[in-house]
Amino acid sequence: MSETTNTKKVKSSDLELKDKLVALNRVTKVTKGGRTFTFAAIVVVGNENGVVGHGLGKAKEVQEAIAKGIDDAKKNLVKVPVLKGTIPHPQEGKFAGAQVFLKPAAHGTGVIAGGAMRAVLESVGVTDVLAKSKGSSNPHNVVKATIEALVSMRDANAVSRQRGIKLERVFNG
Repeated sequence: MSETTNTKKVKSSDLELKDKLVALNRVTKVTKGGRTFTFAAIVVVGNENGVVGHGLGKAKEVQEAIAKGIDDAKKNLVKVPVLKGTIPHPQEGKFAGAQVFLKPAAHGTGVIAGGAMRAVLESVGVTDVLAKSKGSSNPHNVVKATIEALVSMRDANAVSRQRGIKLERVFNG
């Protein structure tokens, strides 16, 4: 971890985490004996209070793949700032071919986002946000781009610490 980012790894043992299945793929491997089917599950877990993680699980059974995905997601938990049900400021995130744009919204707007982005934003506890997914719609990359955008957000306390000024001066200039 570098000093410039506010990435905080979180332990999963002391949190009440809820999981969401983002995507489930059936993968076929053709062998001499015929076709072999396996499943790949992308899962997002979060406590709906600023902690979120994503994971990938692969197995021959659907339930086992989901369970492996949840275990993997619990190993990748990060803390992100959530202020009054929305995000602190507009932010873009990019991972591979997927680009996402997140914008704070007024109370009562709801989560205006699609598919994989919605699962991540609801898991982290954001209730009001405007979001746009640009580029690739691959769920793997959209989830990673959304989490990258959320992790790179800074709240007012982080801004005041980085600038070396008091919290009141952040808002008053």
